[in-house]
Amino acid sequence: MGIVLKQSFKNTLFIYLGFAVGGLNTLVLYTRFLEDEYYGLVTYLLATSNILMPLIALGIHHTIVKFFSSYFTKVDKDKFLSSVLFLPLLIAIPMGFVGNLFYEQIGNYLSAENPIIKEYTFVIYLVAFTCAYFEVFHAWAKVHFETVFGNILKELYNRVAVMILLFAVYFNWITKEEFIYYLTAAYFVRMLLMMLYAFKLYMPKFTFARPDNFKEVLRFSIYIIMAGSAGAIILDIDKFMIPGKESLETAAYYSVAVFIGSFIEAPSRAMLNILQPLTSKTLNEENHTEVASLYKKSSINLLIISGFFFVLINANINELFRLLPVQYAGGALVVFMISLLKMYNGFLGNNGAIINNSKYYKITLPYSLIMAFSVYFLNKLFYYELDMGTDGLALATLIVIFCANTGKILFVKRKFSMTPFTDKSFLMIGLIALLYLLFNFWDFTFSDIYFLKFPIHPILNMFLKSVLITVTYLVLVVKLNISTEISNISKRFYK
Repeated sequence: MGIVLKQSFKNTLFIYLGFAVGGLNTLVLYTRFLEDEYYGLVTYLLATSNILMPLIALGIHHTIVKFFSSYFTKVDKDKFLSSVLFLPLLIAIPMGFVGNLFYEQIGNYLSAENPIIKEYTFVIYLVAFTCAYFEVFHAWAKVHFETVFGNILKELYNRVAVMILLFAVYFNWITKEEFIYYLTAAYFVRMLLMMLYAFKLYMPKFTFARPDNFKEVLRFSIYIIMAGSAGAIILDIDKFMIPGKESLETAAYYSVAVFIGSFIEAPSRAMLNILQPLTSKTLNEENHTEVASLYKKSSINLLIISGFFFVLINANINELFRLLPVQYAGGALVVFMISLLKMYNGFLGNNGAIINNSKYYKITLPYSLIMAFSVYFLNKLFYYELDMGTDGLALATLIVIFCANTGKILFVKRKFSMTPFTDKSFLMIGLIALLYLLFNFWDFTFSDIYFLKFPIHPILNMFLKSVLITVTYLVLVVKLNISTEISNISKRFYK
């Protein structure tokens, strides 16, 4: 776990720095510098591009991670990279042509409830294209076990760009309309930076020759593209569906709650950046003992870290919403459900990497399709028919992904005879539940304190509760020796 922990630590720092900047953007700048309608528009455009991105990428970012370590000579590696690098263009070019040909019809369909969308429909395609090739070159870096720079671009760069552009709007250097165009340009710059870095790490000699297993590579890509597209629907279909019933402002309010609940997934994203190629390598070497070790260690460590942030966020959520404009309040239940889901995702460890990079990767397609259809119909039921509002959207996502993740645990148990559980897993779950119940239902009592009409008392309350939660949580985790890695780290400070 040495290389995993080292790069995961760096990645986590940059991801949380990105979340800090994103939090400032989401909770302060977007809500004050950009009209709610335009914030909702940005949310809708990016969510829709995320749904489209896997289709354009053709699954090549997953293909690179799975197959690159199976080639041992530079000639074979060059054949492989040369073959897959341009495959996304087979989708992107015809899609762009058709989109341009039927732009009017597509724009009218997407903007039926919110006419402002029509003018910016082309942004969806451009952002999806740049994100697709960014992921391809990010995977290129991952297989060389260099994940930090790509992670900075993925987690921090966009949020810093958004911050700069929001201040540009505030100072009237650009208009709200130009904000969207400049943000699109920022995605192109990010893609080019990632491409240059990938070529710096490994510059292949481009060739028209194909690797011997090209049919298998292509078959894997086709399966993954369909599974990835279905997976993207699961993650972003809710933000896509909101403008079909309500205003774009509602998408903005929901996006804020989802952002807060998603805060706890940073450790998982950080660790999986390096675990994915490492898991692929150990599976290609048929070293199942090491795979099982990575599975258990990643699960317990991610459960500890994500559980800590689960308690921290939900214990402070009501005070946090008091700092936001009143129309953003009322999303505490969405935050709870999304954060619970993200914590469960962390508990799975590298489960997804095991399935995707094994000979059983085809199972991801039916799983993803079932999940995509399920979340769509549950969204229709809860949001449109039962009129449960955005709480219904979050509940649909929670139910579908919880059931699917449980199925993945059982699948890996049946096929590989391994589980993510250790003897401390359920002790840790009990500890998280206990601390959540202990800290969630009380607050420090302060008189109302304001500085330049900004409330300070919620911040004081959150700060003191967070300190108390942090100390209690860390002491219990170390004393109970939940994780060998965390215990060893703590010994370095208390020798």
